[in-house]
Amino acid sequence: MKSLLGAFAVVGWLTAATVAADLDEVVARGELIWAADQEGGGPHVFPDPADPRRLTGFEVELAALLAEELGVKPRFQQGQWDRLPLLLGRAADCVINGIELTPERLRDYSCSRPYFAYSLQLLARRDGRVDAFHTLAAPGPEGRWRVGVLTGSAAESVMRSRSDLEVDVIGYDGTIDSLEQVSSGVLDAAVMDDCIFNFYADRFSRLRTVERPFAGGFYTILTARDTPKLSAAIDAAIGRLIADGRLKSLYDRWDLAGRQQMLMLREGAEIPVARRKTLGELVRDTLPLLLKSAGMTVLLSCLAFPLAVGIGLAVAVGRMHGPRWLKPLLTGYVEVLRGTPLMLQLYAIFFLLPKIGLALPAVVAAVIGLALNYSAYESEIYRAGLKAVPLGQFEASLSLGLSKWQALRYVLVPQAVRIVMPPVTSDFIALFKDTSVCSAITVIELTKRYSVLALSTGRIVELAVVTAVLYLCMSWPLALLSRWFERQLERPAAGGTEG
Repeated sequence: MKSLLGAFAVVGWLTAATVAADLDEVVARGELIWAADQEGGGPHVFPDPADPRRLTGFEVELAALLAEELGVKPRFQQGQWDRLPLLLGRAADCVINGIELTPERLRDYSCSRPYFAYSLQLLARRDGRVDAFHTLAAPGPEGRWRVGVLTGSAAESVMRSRSDLEVDVIGYDGTIDSLEQVSSGVLDAAVMDDCIFNFYADRFSRLRTVERPFAGGFYTILTARDTPKLSAAIDAAIGRLIADGRLKSLYDRWDLAGRQQMLMLREGAEIPVARRKTLGELVRDTLPLLLKSAGMTVLLSCLAFPLAVGIGLAVAVGRMHGPRWLKPLLTGYVEVLRGTPLMLQLYAIFFLLPKIGLALPAVVAAVIGLALNYSAYESEIYRAGLKAVPLGQFEASLSLGLSKWQALRYVLVPQAVRIVMPPVTSDFIALFKDTSVCSAITVIELTKRYSVLALSTGRIVELAVVTAVLYLCMSWPLALLSRWFERQLERPAAGGTEG
């Protein structure tokens, strides 16, 4: 009970984070919290190849300029791209991440004046069959063409609305995932914002632009409807950046004006090959970030699992020895949590509870979600352990004058805990890996950090090996501990046979 109360105290301490809503609160706080998804990559927001601990990108610099205009400092908030607007009023003051200006977003959010003009670009392999946009109007040699897009983007909306095309539109969560798939031949083509392909063209020399860009639009900065002062201040700041030339200088530094023409003219052989870091350089630059994220994985696991064990043991005891009216409620608790996905439970805690006035920081929501989900499985393990203790011991305890709860506390539960230690330890190992789901609610743990670094560096295999080694370093001692418990349980049985 003491450890359970201590864990709740730590979770309560983590709930201190709050986010201000409007301009006055932003100025008082001294920070403009802007949300983006660094996994989306360049040229928007991505880890600096020279120092992955630092974020770079033209929108990183834009956020810094806007914060300077407001007289505050910028602070980055990680989020998943297609869910970034959900962070407004919860974990961020504004969203700056290549958000296209659409009628739906004008309806639901406050949208700033445009700060960047984009066009959509059709891309295909240089040796592929897609050589013009009208090619997609007729079936290909293998039937409908497979075209990749970024989920939730304008490219997806445009391509899904074209009923005149013989295409299957495939959505990807990562910005350049579709480029990888076209390059490897899985997809026939991809459609994305022209500035994104321009940025990554050196890495994908097998790909080319097909015809001219089409269906252009504008990027906008999203703020919540109930922050009119902040929205107006951002609009005014963008106007000043345009008027004094700082926005143009920013785009010139990122080669966002003339690079597209060069990419359409030169051949693949003329595209210089990007220098790859050696394995030693890669490990040196990325290991500190991976270790930091591994620390988040350990924190989530060490906070969530004691809660799961405490709740699971209480549920198991209640189902077997509690009041009759309580048993069906606890059974329903276990079945609901075991029968629904962990990600759905995390979404409910992080995104739905704020609608009833209970907003939790991402780390706290992750700890609670993991604890509740695993408590259902722990309760079944402890229930099996309690059933393994002979009923005669419980009856003998009662005959000696112990109360029902004293018998449980001093006789049944200690023996059950000893019996179930190996499977409980195995569940702790499983919890380490399940923390990766928490990235869906903006927590950057080890798997999310690997995903970000793998996409930004292109070193998927090498970083996967390093990440796997880190997971093994965390889980292997627990596996040894589990086997030690199993040997301890086998000794009494062997001694009894010999006697």
